[in-house]
Amino acid sequence: MIAAITLLFLGVPLMGNAFAQTPAPAVPTADTGDTAFMLISAALVLLMTPGLAFFYGGFVRSRNVLNTLMMSFVLMAIVGVTWILWGYSLSFAPGLPFIGGLQWFGLNNVGLEITDYLKGSNPAEVVSYAGTIPHQAFMIYQAMFAIITPALISGALAERMSFRAYSLFVLLWSTFVYAPLAHMVWAKGGFLGLYGGLGALDFAGGTVVHISSGVSALVAAIVLGPRKTHPDRLSPPHNVPFILLGAGLLWFGWFGFNAGSALSVASGTSGNLVTNVATTAFVATNTAAAAAALMWLILEAVLRGKPTAVGAATGAVAGLVGITPAAGFVTPLSAILIGFITAFVCFYAISFKHKLEIDDALDTFPVHGIGGTVGAILTAIFATTQVNGAGKDGVLRGNLGELGVELAAIAVAYVIAGVGTWIILKIIDATVGLRVKEEAELQGMDINEHGEEGYNSEFGDRPTH
Repeated sequence: MIAAITLLFLGVPLMGNAFAQTPAPAVPTADTGDTAFMLISAALVLLMTPGLAFFYGGFVRSRNVLNTLMMSFVLMAIVGVTWILWGYSLSFAPGLPFIGGLQWFGLNNVGLEITDYLKGSNPAEVVSYAGTIPHQAFMIYQAMFAIITPALISGALAERMSFRAYSLFVLLWSTFVYAPLAHMVWAKGGFLGLYGGLGALDFAGGTVVHISSGVSALVAAIVLGPRKTHPDRLSPPHNVPFILLGAGLLWFGWFGFNAGSALSVASGTSGNLVTNVATTAFVATNTAAAAAALMWLILEAVLRGKPTAVGAATGAVAGLVGITPAAGFVTPLSAILIGFITAFVCFYAISFKHKLEIDDALDTFPVHGIGGTVGAILTAIFATTQVNGAGKDGVLRGNLGELGVELAAIAVAYVIAGVGTWIILKIIDATVGLRVKEEAELQGMDINEHGEEGYNSEFGDRPTH
């Protein structure tokens, strides 16, 4: 009997093949080049988070360097899990204009399919986010954006917020601030985006990433209050090489951030012109960063007498922020102007912040909030369909209305990020508390929050008693 059952199970598939008259329909397969490009781009974007850690870590006092590094590194753990559970679904699943549904909770029905996973929702012609790569490849690429965005906020909270409160804050912020904004701008049916929304242009995250984190940083700095040493006993950056290393890693990773947002390396057409959006974004990214670093050095040399390494790093980051929403929509010459203008505005924004005596410790709002705002406005001015047929022409091409659309998207991002951050911080302050004790703040965050130090005590700057 066992032998007969075994033969039956073995024979049925063979007989099925023998009697089959027509081949099974071909299943669409992913493009290997595009898939490899997107996985490499995702890895580059993830590298930006350690890069940001070193960039921020160089600015603080040596007694706080590990805590500052950890405020970026911990996002890879927290969002690395929550994005799989609910973050991706809330951000990109079809749902309401302001938030996605939960049908992809735990990556349910998010597999290796490349198309048709958006069928049944409006606009009907959009059936996938990237039609040549697996759905999970798109998902993990977007995860890297969700990881680094709340990490940017840590620059405003440095040297005084408890690690427990910060961890809870980024968990709530990524769920209730980042996910709605990502859905509104980038998801199918989102209120602000190109897939059935107002039509705001945000190629790689001017509103979703930089404005949201910058505005949230400003609100957090105000709610949290200044450091005990601010503004009378502030220390210079403890490790400028860390700052340059971090800026270099950010610049390198930003190619995945911007060029990867093309979601393909294939060429296309716009009218009679051949386009390649990934190449356009890559060139624009490098060009704007270089132009902004140059502008910052010129401003320092003219106004302060000496160009600084910290200025070169800060200028490059400002240029990268400014070009982010525009990278896939503008020409290289426009990228130079975007870099120059963004650096100029951010340079004076930092000076103005110091006059207000708001303790945004590492200038997150002047660089990311203001830089992202300027970049979004300049996108509406310089955008052209000659480099990306899927985009729109800007003001210089006769589309005056696009500026109004961008301003509306900026306003929505400001309100959601500002109000959402304020509510989250007030809830945390009323439950677990926001700040460490004054003694711990003065002694150093590393030893009090993590039980370890970045450097041997003889090389540190811990106060003597």
